[in-house]
Amino acid sequence: MDGQRDSGRNREPAEFQISAEQILMEAYERKSEPMNKTQVRIADLEELHEMQRRKRQEYEDALRRNRLDFGQWMRYAQFEIDQHDMRRARSIFERALEINSHHVPMWIRYIDSELKTRNINHARNLFDRVTALLPRVDKFWFRYAQTEEALQNVNGTRDVFKRWMKWEPDGPAWDAYINFEKRYDEFDNVRKIFNKYVVIHPTSQTWLKWVKFENDYGSSDTVREVYTVAIDSLRDERLITSFAQWEAKQKEWERSRAIFKFGLLNFPESSWIQDQFSQFEKQYGDKDGIETSIVHKRKLKYESELAIDPHDYDTWWAYISLLELDYTIDERRKAFENAVSNTPIQSEKSYWKRYIFLWIKYAIFEELNGEIQRAREVYERATRVTPKGFSFSKIWILFAKFEVRNCENYDVTRARKVMGRSIGAYPKRKSFEFYISLEIKLKEFDRVRKIYEKYIENFTQDPKVWFEYAELESGLNDLDRARALYELALETVNDKSQIWDHFVNFESEQGEYDNARSLLRRQLESDIDSTTVWIKRALFESTVPSEEQIQQYNAKVEETGDYELEFEIEVSQDAKVRSRSIFEEALSHFKKKELKEPRLVIFEAYKQFEELHGDPVSQMKLEERLPTVVSKTRTLDDGSLQEYYDYVFPDDKKVSSKFLEMAKKWSKNKQ
Repeated sequence: MDGQRDSGRNREPAEFQISAEQILMEAYERKSEPMNKTQVRIADLEELHEMQRRKRQEYEDALRRNRLDFGQWMRYAQFEIDQHDMRRARSIFERALEINSHHVPMWIRYIDSELKTRNINHARNLFDRVTALLPRVDKFWFRYAQTEEALQNVNGTRDVFKRWMKWEPDGPAWDAYINFEKRYDEFDNVRKIFNKYVVIHPTSQTWLKWVKFENDYGSSDTVREVYTVAIDSLRDERLITSFAQWEAKQKEWERSRAIFKFGLLNFPESSWIQDQFSQFEKQYGDKDGIETSIVHKRKLKYESELAIDPHDYDTWWAYISLLELDYTIDERRKAFENAVSNTPIQSEKSYWKRYIFLWIKYAIFEELNGEIQRAREVYERATRVTPKGFSFSKIWILFAKFEVRNCENYDVTRARKVMGRSIGAYPKRKSFEFYISLEIKLKEFDRVRKIYEKYIENFTQDPKVWFEYAELESGLNDLDRARALYELALETVNDKSQIWDHFVNFESEQGEYDNARSLLRRQLESDIDSTTVWIKRALFESTVPSEEQIQQYNAKVEETGDYELEFEIEVSQDAKVRSRSIFEEALSHFKKKELKEPRLVIFEAYKQFEELHGDPVSQMKLEERLPTVVSKTRTLDDGSLQEYYDYVFPDDKKVSSKFLEMAKKWSKNKQ
């Protein structure tokens, strides 16, 4: 079987392909001609009667087999009509309706046969029967009214419509009745019909039809009256806009504007009324009216967007900003409450940040409107809703500033409590910095020290916290405490470079240059191979004034009484010598360790120093000692050669030449 499947699957297609179009074409060409019926000619009355009897027998036999074949009944009745035997035709129609009296096509054929044979009264009787039997079938009523009007029986047509309207038909029936009365200029009757029409079908479309009629055949007063009754009985957007537009066409612009505002009051979310109002203001309004309509339109747009996504805080922000233009405080407060009630679903900080800014705007709004207690409650709610994972120091700082602005008798206890909660629950650098600056302004330095201690507990490895604390103590002239803080920072902080720099600057500012040298020496001992520390140590010596310069400065200060006089230092020869000795010490250190790149860095710094403070002789000597770059090759582990660049220092050549000279002298003495 598998072999058979494979052979069938791999079978090649036939050489000649037959399409579906070819098959259909051949079938059409080979079709047989239909059989022609025998033409029968009736020669006399006897043959006619025979033919009628035979046909009637055939119809009766067919109906006995299937009494529900209404098409056969209609053909049977039509045969009798063709034979001009209306009595037999009526009998057949009646027999068919006894089987199914609700068969609409049978009734239509029956009525049409009576009308074609001009039996008008028979047709009227049939219309009366069928409308009483099937009053919900509008087709019979339409045919009945059409027939009576065609016979110019106006009163009879009106009676038909009145009987029909008692059954409260659909709109087209009422429209037909109204059009009938309009054709005969019976406008009072049309108004009576409309009075019933709007009760049976109370829709805007019905009222607008009445308005159109009054507009065509009535007066402006009747149109306005219809609009007024329509809006009182049916509050609909289309009716309101149509009424306003009609008043605008009558040049009653104030009326039109009042109607539009009435519509916006009843349908505040209607974009249709808003669009039409905007168009009206652009066409007939002034600048204020146009701006008001645009604001309303944008308001509806924002509200529709927020209904779809209530967590779109950017849209909330724009919406609230829009309400500031032309809305009451209560409406704006309601918008704020709706906005902050939508807590972010996402855990990302960006969403929470937008959300918290809404709280801040809410609190500022209440404060600007003089609602201090409401603003305080808003801040409290905002701080409670903030999740533990996010600090948002901005809201705590703004809360504290709010309490400072609104404190009584200069009592900032509330602000202190706010910041205490902030650094306790959400320790953040900005919160600490603000709290410290607040207490410094209040001259509460003991509190500042406690805050710094808390600050250091939370950010122990941040050098900035340590030297800011030390600078505070230095500013308070408590130098021992400042030194202790620097020393403690050097023991605690991993990255000590900034601590060393600030500690050295602190000692220099106090004029304790020996302490500064000691610190630089300690820093160098902790990182002996750091070119940066060597260079800082060397350059530091050039910034130390001599005793003579210090005495001159002090004398000048006593003479002028200006204790803030700037101290201009001129680098002395002793300072230059000290700096050069440290540079030489650094070069010697890196030479012993055979570290060429650090030596090059020291030489570059040494060269810059000599360019600033040296003379041509010292600069020339240093130039002779600068290294040169040479290209060399070396063999790698895989046997290949690699070209690299090396530094050749003249100091090394001098040493090697002296060594060779002493070796030759020793060999000669030995001989």
